[in-house]
Amino acid sequence: MEHITFLVAVVIITALAFDFTNGFHDTANAMATSIATGALKPKVAVAIAAVLNFAGAFLSVKVATTISGGLVNEKAGLQPSIIFAALVGAILWNLLTWLKGLPSSSSHALYGGLIGATVVGVGLHGVNFSTVVSKILIPAVASPVIAGLASWGATKLAYLITRGAPKEGTEKGFRRGQVFSSSLISLAHGTNDAQKTMGIITLTLISAGALHEGDGPPTWVIVSAGLAIALGTYMGGWRIIRSMGSGLADIKPPQGFSSETAAATVILTSSHMGYGLSTTQVCSGGIMGAGLGGPAGKLRWGMVRRMAYTWGLTLPAAAVVSGLAALVADRGNWGVAVVGLALVLGAGSMWVISRRQPVHAGNVNDGEPAAPVTEAPEAPAAAVAPTTLAA
Repeated sequence: MEHITFLVAVVIITALAFDFTNGFHDTANAMATSIATGALKPKVAVAIAAVLNFAGAFLSVKVATTISGGLVNEKAGLQPSIIFAALVGAILWNLLTWLKGLPSSSSHALYGGLIGATVVGVGLHGVNFSTVVSKILIPAVASPVIAGLASWGATKLAYLITRGAPKEGTEKGFRRGQVFSSSLISLAHGTNDAQKTMGIITLTLISAGALHEGDGPPTWVIVSAGLAIALGTYMGGWRIIRSMGSGLADIKPPQGFSSETAAATVILTSSHMGYGLSTTQVCSGGIMGAGLGGPAGKLRWGMVRRMAYTWGLTLPAAAVVSGLAALVADRGNWGVAVVGLALVLGAGSMWVISRRQPVHAGNVNDGEPAAPVTEAPEAPAAAVAPTTLAA
Protein backbone atom coordinates (compact mmCIF):
# COMPACT_ATOMS: atom_id res chain seq x y z
CA MET A 1 0.00 0.00 0.00
CA GLU A 2 3.05 2.26 0.31
CA HIS A 3 3.00 2.60 -3.50
CA ILE A 4 -0.37 4.38 -3.46
CA THR A 5 0.63 7.96 -4.18
CA PHE A 6 -1.67 10.96 -4.37
CA LEU A 7 -2.10 10.49 -8.14
CA VAL A 8 -2.93 6.80 -7.72
CA ALA A 9 -5.50 7.71 -5.08
CA VAL A 10 -7.03 10.26 -7.49
CA VAL A 11 -7.24 7.61 -10.21
CA ILE A 12 -8.93 5.15 -7.85
CA ILE A 13 -11.48 7.76 -6.77
CA THR A 14 -12.13 8.66 -10.41
CA ALA A 15 -12.56 4.98 -11.26
CA LEU A 16 -15.16 4.65 -8.52
CA ALA A 17 -16.85 7.80 -9.87
CA PHE A 18 -17.05 6.09 -13.27
CA ASP A 19 -18.50 3.03 -11.52
CA PHE A 20 -21.13 5.28 -9.96
CA THR A 21 -22.09 6.72 -13.37
CA ASN A 22 -22.14 3.19 -14.75
CA GLY A 23 -24.65 2.28 -12.05
CA PHE A 24 -27.20 5.01 -12.72
CA HIS A 25 -26.56 4.92 -16.48
CA ASP A 26 -27.27 1.18 -16.68
CA THR A 27 -30.06 0.80 -14.11
CA ALA A 28 -32.37 0.69 -17.11
CA ASN A 29 -30.75 -2.54 -18.25
CA ALA A 30 -32.44 -4.46 -15.49
CA MET A 31 -35.49 -2.51 -14.48
CA ALA A 32 -36.81 -0.45 -17.40
CA THR A 33 -39.32 -3.03 -18.66
CA SER A 34 -40.44 -4.02 -15.15
CA ILE A 35 -41.13 -0.38 -14.33
CA ALA A 36 -42.87 0.20 -17.68
CA THR A 37 -45.21 -2.79 -17.24
CA GLY A 38 -45.95 -1.97 -13.61
CA ALA A 39 -44.34 -5.15 -12.29
CA LEU A 40 -42.30 -3.09 -9.83
CA LYS A 41 -42.65 0.42 -8.45
CA PRO A 42 -39.74 2.63 -9.56
CA LYS A 43 -38.15 3.13 -6.13
CA VAL A 44 -38.50 -0.55 -5.24
CA ALA A 45 -37.02 -1.56 -8.59
CA VAL A 46 -33.83 0.49 -8.22
CA ALA A 47 -33.40 -0.66 -4.61
CA ILE A 48 -33.53 -4.32 -5.67
CA ALA A 49 -31.17 -3.62 -8.56
CA ALA A 50 -28.69 -1.88 -6.25
CA VAL A 51 -28.55 -4.78 -3.77
CA LEU A 52 -28.16 -7.41 -6.49
CA ASN A 53 -25.55 -5.37 -8.40
CA PHE A 54 -23.49 -5.35 -5.22
CA ALA A 55 -23.96 -9.09 -4.73
CA GLY A 56 -23.06 -9.82 -8.35
CA ALA A 57 -19.71 -8.09 -7.95
CA PHE A 58 -18.52 -11.01 -5.80
CA LEU A 59 -19.47 -13.84 -8.15
CA SER A 60 -16.55 -13.66 -10.59
CA VAL A 61 -13.41 -11.69 -11.49
CA LYS A 62 -12.85 -13.00 -15.04
CA VAL A 63 -13.97 -9.78 -16.72
CA ALA A 64 -11.76 -7.75 -14.37
CA THR A 65 -8.82 -9.91 -15.42
CA THR A 66 -9.63 -9.28 -19.09
CA ILE A 67 -9.18 -5.54 -18.48
CA SER A 68 -6.24 -5.58 -16.07
CA GLY A 69 -4.25 -8.24 -17.89
CA GLY A 70 -5.69 -8.62 -21.37
CA LEU A 71 -6.90 -5.42 -22.98
CA VAL A 72 -3.65 -3.51 -22.50
CA ASN A 73 -0.05 -4.66 -22.20
CA GLU A 74 0.97 -4.52 -18.56
CA LYS A 75 4.64 -4.33 -19.57
CA ALA A 76 4.16 -1.31 -21.84
CA GLY A 77 4.84 1.22 -19.08
CA LEU A 78 1.29 2.48 -18.61
CA GLN A 79 1.22 5.34 -16.09
CA PRO A 80 -1.61 6.26 -13.67
CA SER A 81 -2.02 9.61 -15.45
CA ILE A 82 -2.94 7.77 -18.66
CA ILE A 83 -5.52 5.65 -16.86
CA PHE A 84 -6.91 8.85 -15.34
CA ALA A 85 -7.33 10.32 -18.83
CA ALA A 86 -9.11 7.15 -19.95
CA LEU A 87 -11.61 7.45 -17.11
CA VAL A 88 -12.27 11.11 -17.84
CA GLY A 89 -13.27 10.35 -21.42
CA ALA A 90 -15.51 7.47 -20.32
CA ILE A 91 -17.27 9.51 -17.62
CA LEU A 92 -17.96 12.48 -19.88
CA TRP A 93 -19.43 10.23 -22.60
CA ASN A 94 -21.58 8.44 -20.01
CA LEU A 95 -22.95 11.74 -18.73
CA LEU A 96 -23.59 13.11 -22.22
CA THR A 97 -25.59 10.05 -23.31
CA TRP A 98 -27.45 10.03 -19.98
CA LEU A 99 -28.38 13.67 -20.52
CA LYS A 100 -29.79 12.78 -23.95
CA GLY A 101 -31.58 9.70 -22.59
CA LEU A 102 -29.66 7.39 -24.94
CA PRO A 103 -28.92 3.85 -23.71
CA SER A 104 -25.29 3.76 -24.80
CA SER A 105 -22.69 1.33 -23.49
CA SER A 106 -20.80 2.36 -20.36
CA SER A 107 -18.54 -0.61 -21.00
CA HIS A 108 -17.57 0.53 -24.49
CA ALA A 109 -17.03 4.06 -23.19
CA LEU A 110 -14.52 2.62 -20.72
CA TYR A 111 -12.86 0.41 -23.32
CA GLY A 112 -12.66 3.25 -25.82
CA GLY A 113 -11.23 5.57 -23.19
CA LEU A 114 -8.59 3.05 -22.17
CA ILE A 115 -7.63 2.28 -25.77
CA GLY A 116 -7.43 5.95 -26.81
CA ALA A 117 -5.42 7.04 -23.79
CA THR A 118 -3.06 4.06 -24.07
CA VAL A 119 -2.37 4.64 -27.77
CA VAL A 120 -1.53 8.30 -27.10
CA GLY A 121 0.40 7.76 -23.88
CA VAL A 122 2.25 4.54 -24.73
CA GLY A 123 1.79 3.72 -28.40
CA LEU A 124 -0.05 1.12 -30.44
CA HIS A 125 1.98 -1.66 -28.86
CA GLY A 126 0.32 -0.87 -25.53
CA VAL A 127 -3.03 -2.29 -26.70
CA ASN A 128 -3.61 -6.01 -27.26
CA PHE A 129 -5.77 -5.66 -30.34
CA SER A 130 -6.40 -9.40 -30.60
CA THR A 131 -8.11 -9.22 -27.20
CA VAL A 132 -10.04 -6.13 -28.30
CA VAL A 133 -11.42 -8.07 -31.27
CA SER A 134 -12.13 -11.38 -29.53
CA LYS A 135 -13.35 -10.14 -26.14
CA ILE A 136 -14.99 -6.81 -27.06
CA LEU A 137 -15.82 -6.23 -30.73
CA ILE A 138 -17.15 -9.69 -31.60
CA PRO A 139 -19.34 -9.85 -28.45
CA ALA A 140 -20.51 -6.29 -29.20
CA VAL A 141 -21.99 -7.47 -32.50
CA ALA A 142 -23.03 -10.99 -31.55
CA SER A 143 -24.50 -10.61 -28.07
CA PRO A 144 -27.43 -8.25 -28.84
CA VAL A 145 -28.31 -10.32 -31.92
CA ILE A 146 -28.34 -13.50 -29.84
CA ALA A 147 -30.35 -11.82 -27.07
CA GLY A 148 -32.78 -10.37 -29.63
CA LEU A 149 -33.38 -13.70 -31.33
CA ALA A 150 -33.75 -15.52 -28.01
CA SER A 151 -36.16 -12.87 -26.76
CA TRP A 152 -38.17 -12.98 -29.99
CA GLY A 153 -38.52 -16.76 -29.71
CA ALA A 154 -39.36 -16.64 -26.00
CA THR A 155 -42.01 -13.98 -26.61
CA LYS A 156 -43.61 -16.02 -29.37
CA LEU A 157 -43.61 -19.06 -27.08
CA ALA A 158 -45.07 -17.10 -24.17
CA TYR A 159 -48.01 -15.89 -26.23
CA LEU A 160 -48.50 -19.35 -27.74
CA ILE A 161 -48.63 -21.06 -24.33
CA THR A 162 -51.06 -18.53 -22.88
CA ARG A 163 -53.28 -18.28 -25.95
CA GLY A 164 -56.91 -18.40 -24.88
CA ALA A 165 -56.13 -17.74 -21.20
CA PRO A 166 -57.72 -14.71 -19.48
CA LYS A 167 -55.57 -11.68 -20.31
CA GLU A 168 -55.72 -10.13 -16.85
CA GLY A 169 -54.59 -13.29 -15.08
CA THR A 170 -51.86 -13.96 -17.65
CA GLU A 171 -50.36 -10.49 -17.38
CA LYS A 172 -50.48 -10.64 -13.60
CA GLY A 173 -48.51 -13.88 -13.67
CA PHE A 174 -45.90 -12.49 -16.02
CA ARG A 175 -45.54 -9.38 -13.87
CA ARG A 176 -44.68 -11.63 -10.96
CA GLY A 177 -42.21 -13.43 -13.17
CA GLN A 178 -40.61 -10.11 -14.06
CA VAL A 179 -39.66 -9.57 -10.44
CA PHE A 180 -37.44 -12.64 -10.76
CA SER A 181 -36.18 -12.01 -14.30
CA SER A 182 -35.29 -8.34 -13.71
CA SER A 183 -33.55 -9.31 -10.47
CA LEU A 184 -31.53 -11.87 -12.41
CA ILE A 185 -30.39 -9.16 -14.83
CA SER A 186 -29.30 -6.99 -11.90
CA LEU A 187 -27.24 -9.85 -10.52
CA ALA A 188 -25.77 -10.50 -13.97
CA HIS A 189 -25.02 -6.79 -14.40
CA GLY A 190 -22.98 -6.84 -11.20
CA THR A 191 -20.96 -9.83 -12.41
CA ASN A 192 -20.04 -7.99 -15.61
CA ASP A 193 -20.02 -4.22 -15.19
CA ALA A 194 -18.77 -3.90 -11.60
CA GLN A 195 -15.77 -6.00 -12.62
CA LYS A 196 -14.70 -3.48 -15.23
CA THR A 197 -13.93 -0.89 -12.58
CA MET A 198 -12.18 -3.58 -10.54
CA GLY A 199 -10.00 -4.23 -13.56
CA ILE A 200 -9.17 -0.54 -13.99
CA ILE A 201 -8.21 -0.12 -10.32
CA THR A 202 -6.15 -3.32 -10.43
CA LEU A 203 -4.39 -2.08 -13.57
CA THR A 204 -3.63 1.20 -11.79
CA LEU A 205 -2.17 -0.62 -8.79
CA ILE A 206 -0.02 -2.78 -11.08
CA SER A 207 1.24 0.30 -12.95
CA ALA A 208 2.16 1.90 -9.60
CA GLY A 209 3.97 -1.21 -8.36
CA ALA A 210 1.46 -1.94 -5.59
CA LEU A 211 0.50 -5.25 -7.24
CA HIS A 212 2.38 -7.71 -9.39
CA GLU A 213 1.60 -8.43 -13.03
CA GLY A 214 -1.16 -11.01 -13.28
CA ASP A 215 -2.58 -10.32 -9.82
CA GLY A 216 -6.34 -10.24 -9.44
CA PRO A 217 -8.29 -7.47 -7.68
CA PRO A 218 -7.83 -7.34 -3.89
CA THR A 219 -10.89 -7.76 -1.68
CA TRP A 220 -11.09 -4.04 -0.88
CA VAL A 221 -11.23 -3.27 -4.60
CA ILE A 222 -14.10 -5.74 -5.11
CA VAL A 223 -16.05 -4.30 -2.18
CA SER A 224 -15.53 -0.65 -3.14
CA ALA A 225 -16.44 -1.26 -6.80
CA GLY A 226 -19.56 -3.17 -5.77
CA LEU A 227 -20.62 -0.39 -3.42
CA ALA A 228 -20.03 2.36 -6.01
CA ILE A 229 -22.09 0.69 -8.73
CA ALA A 230 -24.81 -0.18 -6.20
CA LEU A 231 -25.06 3.44 -5.02
CA GLY A 232 -25.21 4.69 -8.60
CA THR A 233 -27.89 2.12 -9.38
CA TYR A 234 -30.02 3.26 -6.46
CA MET A 235 -29.88 6.85 -7.74
CA GLY A 236 -31.75 5.63 -10.82
CA GLY A 237 -30.94 6.67 -14.37
CA TRP A 238 -34.51 7.76 -14.96
CA ARG A 239 -33.90 9.33 -18.37
CA ILE A 240 -32.58 6.10 -19.82
CA ILE A 241 -35.18 4.02 -17.99
CA ARG A 242 -37.82 6.08 -19.81
CA SER A 243 -36.14 5.52 -23.19
CA MET A 244 -35.72 1.77 -22.78
CA GLY A 245 -39.00 1.10 -21.01
CA SER A 246 -41.29 2.78 -23.52
CA GLY A 247 -39.11 4.40 -26.16
CA LEU A 248 -38.31 1.27 -28.17
CA ALA A 249 -41.66 -0.53 -28.08
CA ASP A 250 -44.90 -0.84 -26.16
CA ILE A 251 -43.83 -3.71 -23.91
CA LYS A 252 -46.41 -5.90 -22.18
CA PRO A 253 -45.60 -8.23 -19.25
CA PRO A 254 -45.06 -11.40 -21.39
CA GLN A 255 -42.62 -9.47 -23.55
CA GLY A 256 -40.86 -7.94 -20.55
CA PHE A 257 -40.39 -11.32 -18.90
CA SER A 258 -39.07 -12.85 -22.14
CA SER A 259 -36.61 -10.04 -22.89
CA GLU A 260 -35.25 -9.97 -19.33
CA THR A 261 -34.77 -13.73 -19.18
CA ALA A 262 -32.98 -13.83 -22.53
CA ALA A 263 -30.71 -10.89 -21.64
CA ALA A 264 -29.78 -12.28 -18.22
CA THR A 265 -28.84 -15.63 -19.77
CA VAL A 266 -26.55 -13.99 -22.33
CA ILE A 267 -24.87 -11.71 -19.75
CA LEU A 268 -24.23 -14.46 -17.21
CA THR A 269 -22.82 -16.78 -19.88
CA SER A 270 -20.52 -14.05 -21.20
CA SER A 271 -19.31 -13.10 -17.73
CA HIS A 272 -18.39 -16.72 -17.06
CA MET A 273 -16.31 -16.73 -20.27
CA GLY A 274 -14.61 -13.40 -19.46
CA TYR A 275 -16.23 -11.40 -22.28
CA GLY A 276 -16.54 -7.71 -21.47
CA LEU A 277 -19.77 -7.20 -23.36
CA SER A 278 -22.18 -4.31 -23.17
CA THR A 279 -25.10 -5.12 -20.92
CA THR A 280 -26.90 -2.13 -22.40
CA GLN A 281 -26.71 -3.55 -25.90
CA VAL A 282 -27.76 -7.01 -24.74
CA CYS A 283 -30.82 -5.69 -22.90
CA SER A 284 -31.73 -3.37 -25.78
CA GLY A 285 -31.47 -6.30 -28.19
CA GLY A 286 -33.75 -8.27 -25.89
CA ILE A 287 -36.33 -5.49 -25.83
CA MET A 288 -36.25 -5.18 -29.63
CA GLY A 289 -36.68 -8.92 -30.01
CA ALA A 290 -39.61 -8.87 -27.59
CA GLY A 291 -41.19 -5.94 -29.43
CA LEU A 292 -40.95 -7.77 -32.74
CA GLY A 293 -42.18 -11.00 -31.17
CA GLY A 294 -45.32 -9.47 -29.68
CA PRO A 295 -48.79 -9.69 -31.24
CA ALA A 296 -48.31 -6.44 -33.18
CA GLY A 297 -44.64 -7.00 -34.04
CA LYS A 298 -43.76 -3.31 -33.85
CA LEU A 299 -40.84 -1.10 -32.87
CA ARG A 300 -40.18 2.64 -32.78
CA TRP A 301 -37.52 2.64 -35.45
CA GLY A 302 -36.58 6.28 -34.88
CA MET A 303 -35.32 5.44 -31.38
CA VAL A 304 -33.68 2.26 -32.68
CA ARG A 305 -31.70 4.30 -35.21
CA ARG A 306 -30.65 6.91 -32.63
CA MET A 307 -29.53 4.16 -30.31
CA ALA A 308 -27.61 2.32 -33.05
CA TYR A 309 -25.77 5.52 -34.02
CA THR A 310 -24.84 6.05 -30.38
CA TRP A 311 -23.54 2.49 -30.08
CA GLY A 312 -21.34 3.00 -33.11
CA LEU A 313 -19.98 6.31 -31.81
CA THR A 314 -19.34 5.31 -28.22
CA LEU A 315 -16.01 3.52 -28.44
CA PRO A 316 -14.31 5.89 -30.94
CA ALA A 317 -15.76 9.03 -29.30
CA ALA A 318 -14.53 8.02 -25.86
CA ALA A 319 -11.17 7.07 -27.39
CA VAL A 320 -10.75 10.50 -28.98
CA VAL A 321 -11.71 12.41 -25.82
CA SER A 322 -9.46 10.24 -23.66
CA GLY A 323 -6.63 10.52 -26.17
CA LEU A 324 -6.80 14.31 -26.00
CA ALA A 325 -6.95 14.12 -22.21
CA ALA A 326 -3.90 11.85 -22.21
CA LEU A 327 -1.93 14.40 -24.26
CA VAL A 328 -2.50 16.95 -21.51
CA ALA A 329 -2.33 14.66 -18.47
CA ASP A 330 0.99 13.19 -19.58
CA ARG A 331 2.63 16.63 -19.21
CA GLY A 332 2.86 16.26 -15.46
CA ASN A 333 0.92 17.30 -12.38
CA TRP A 334 -0.36 20.50 -13.98
CA GLY A 335 -1.69 18.46 -16.92
CA VAL A 336 -3.54 16.10 -14.60
CA ALA A 337 -5.00 19.12 -12.78
CA VAL A 338 -6.23 20.63 -16.07
CA VAL A 339 -7.87 17.36 -17.11
CA GLY A 340 -9.46 17.03 -13.67
CA LEU A 341 -10.82 20.57 -13.90
CA ALA A 342 -12.26 19.81 -17.34
CA LEU A 343 -14.00 16.75 -15.90
CA VAL A 344 -15.53 18.74 -13.04
CA LEU A 345 -16.70 21.54 -15.34
CA GLY A 346 -18.09 19.17 -17.95
CA ALA A 347 -19.93 16.99 -15.42
CA GLY A 348 -21.27 20.02 -13.57
CA SER A 349 -22.53 21.66 -16.77
CA MET A 350 -24.43 18.55 -17.81
CA TRP A 351 -25.99 18.20 -14.38
CA VAL A 352 -27.17 21.83 -14.48
CA ILE A 353 -28.67 21.31 -17.96
CA SER A 354 -30.45 18.15 -16.78
CA ARG A 355 -32.26 20.13 -14.07
CA ARG A 356 -34.16 22.11 -16.71
CA GLN A 357 -36.30 19.07 -17.54
CA PRO A 358 -35.86 16.67 -14.63
CA VAL A 359 -36.89 13.03 -14.93
CA HIS A 360 -37.46 11.15 -11.69
CA ALA A 361 -39.33 8.22 -10.19
CA GLY A 362 -42.58 10.16 -10.16
CA ASN A 363 -42.66 10.93 -13.89
CA VAL A 364 -40.48 8.22 -15.46
CA ASN A 365 -43.49 6.52 -17.06
CA ASP A 366 -45.08 9.77 -18.24
CA GLY A 367 -42.64 10.77 -20.92
CA GLU A 368 -43.16 12.95 -23.92
CA PRO A 369 -45.65 11.89 -26.57
CA ALA A 370 -44.05 8.83 -28.08
CA ALA A 371 -43.49 8.33 -31.76
CA PRO A 372 -45.88 5.75 -33.14
CA VAL A 373 -44.61 2.23 -33.42
CA THR A 374 -44.32 0.89 -36.94
CA GLU A 375 -44.75 -2.51 -38.45
CA ALA A 376 -41.70 -4.73 -38.43
CA PRO A 377 -40.23 -6.26 -41.58
CA GLU A 378 -41.27 -9.84 -42.30
CA ALA A 379 -37.99 -11.39 -41.11
CA PRO A 380 -37.51 -10.54 -37.42
CA ALA A 381 -33.86 -11.58 -37.33
CA ALA A 382 -33.01 -9.18 -40.12
CA ALA A 383 -34.76 -6.40 -38.28
CA VAL A 384 -32.74 -6.86 -35.14
CA ALA A 385 -29.36 -7.42 -36.70
CA PRO A 386 -28.84 -4.09 -38.51
CA THR A 387 -29.36 -2.15 -35.32
CA THR A 388 -26.43 -3.95 -33.71
CA LEU A 389 -23.93 -3.79 -36.55
CA ALA A 390 -23.07 -0.19 -35.64
CA ALA A 391 -21.76 -1.40 -32.28
